[in-house]
Amino acid sequence: MATVGNPGAKATDCVTKVALSISCNNLLDMDTFSKSDPICVVSLNSSGPYWSELGRTEIIKNSLNPSFSKTFIIDYYFEMVQKLKFDVYDIDSDDCSLQDADFLGQLECTLGQIVSSQKLTRPLVMRDKTPAGKGTITICAEERTDNRAVEFEIAARKLDKKDFFGKSDPFLEFYKQTGSGWQLAHRTEVVKNNLNPSWKKFRVSMQALCGGDVEKTIKVDCYDYNNSGSHEIIGSFQATLCQIQQAEFECINSHKKQKKRSYKNSGVIIIKQCKVVKEYTFLDYIMGGCQINFTIAIDFTGSNGDPKTPQSLHYINPNGFNEYLAAIWSVGNVIQDYDSDKMFPVLGFGAKVPPSWQVSHEFPINFDPSNPFCSGIEGVVQAYQQCLPQVKLYGPTNFSPVINHVAHFGIQALQQQTANQYFVLLIITDGVITDMDETRRAIVNASRLPMSIIIVGVGGADFSAMEFLDGDDGILRSATGEAAMRDIVQFVPFRQFQNAPQEMLAQSVLAEIPGQVTGFFNTSSLKPPKSNSDAPPPDIAASAPSL
Repeated sequence: MATVGNPGAKATDCVTKVALSISCNNLLDMDTFSKSDPICVVSLNSSGPYWSELGRTEIIKNSLNPSFSKTFIIDYYFEMVQKLKFDVYDIDSDDCSLQDADFLGQLECTLGQIVSSQKLTRPLVMRDKTPAGKGTITICAEERTDNRAVEFEIAARKLDKKDFFGKSDPFLEFYKQTGSGWQLAHRTEVVKNNLNPSWKKFRVSMQALCGGDVEKTIKVDCYDYNNSGSHEIIGSFQATLCQIQQAEFECINSHKKQKKRSYKNSGVIIIKQCKVVKEYTFLDYIMGGCQINFTIAIDFTGSNGDPKTPQSLHYINPNGFNEYLAAIWSVGNVIQDYDSDKMFPVLGFGAKVPPSWQVSHEFPINFDPSNPFCSGIEGVVQAYQQCLPQVKLYGPTNFSPVINHVAHFGIQALQQQTANQYFVLLIITDGVITDMDETRRAIVNASRLPMSIIIVGVGGADFSAMEFLDGDDGILRSATGEAAMRDIVQFVPFRQFQNAPQEMLAQSVLAEIPGQVTGFFNTSSLKPPKSNSDAPPPDIAASAPSL
């Protein structure tokens, strides 16, 4: 779930929060030997011709009729025209880059149009406004006023074997009952080759699951995953949220039940845990005393060019400007408001540093290891300008040392078992990562900590490797296959914002931070340090009307 808003408006102006869910039908088939692998990229226009990306759905493999499980929570402002763009791509490359993706069509509309329709279906068009075949996109809007969620822990026993050469690869889909039929609320991960699977613990918004009504029927389908996209139904069951607590349900395949008189079930779904929890908002944590700690890491590798020459990315022109400074000002001016002391550690990497002139990938740019802090964004800019002539740009481009540096403090904060501290690392770089395996491992480890990473790419280099690290397109894994617990990386190439207002870069790179903060603390069951509402949410059974 992605949470987005409008940085330019006051919090009190927001009418409500709206959840958008997306599905498509009859997409263009761009693949020769299989169907398209669609993803939808959602963007917001809040300033002239400039669009900023709000987030991306998951990729649905081999499907021309995808229903995306990821939802987007948007602050709705009645008095503003909030333009939205939905771009659909067929992902072809292993690194999930949009650069190599086939464009399947787009829709531009306003949030007001979606809200007034509740369910908006429109044809997709290509960039020249011609029809994208017979493709359509449907966006469903739902007001989110209920901050309760349902936390599930689910397993299964003796599921049907569907694969000829192995066992089934089961996953679950949860559906909410609506006036127009069943609407997808959540999709679990796939458990490979297992007839007795246990799925990871997960949460679903109570509003998305049953509209807050514990007596409304929920449908749960169990499928066997197939790479072709034609997933086979193993079975399903229906129950209300009241009935679903810590119970076992027979997984019934209606087709098999009709054919076989002796049919009993296709396995049993075991609800090990089902409880209502309160999901705190970003403002709950910020107003409750959580500090956002902001660290900046600057690329001083030789590929930036000699800072004395105008061709260098580190060259500061007569107006006191370069792309590094623009990124620092843009992002730092927004995030410094959430750090009470406004003291920011700033690290450099990839340079030979005095007095030993050894290459360092983790040095304070003020050259004071005991106190690497700069006072405010003005202090950061001043330290950067003073550092440039004192170091020798060198290489290689290693990210893992600065990521592990910040992660060290994240580990200390996590050990306190409070939501007092969250860490944001801004890496500004010009080029390709040299220590990709170590960086992947560092990000996977950091995904378990109260930490987010923003990467701003400056210059004209090939940044496809950075796109790979941005988990919007899939689950990032280490070189040994260990999966990240959550997506914590946001990558943006600066060149997209060269001619845009300064606030557009900040809006784009910071859009995912609130959702990452709340996602981590809520999943870790950590309340805001000071909460006005510490009473536990009502028990599901107690929420049911008396008979």
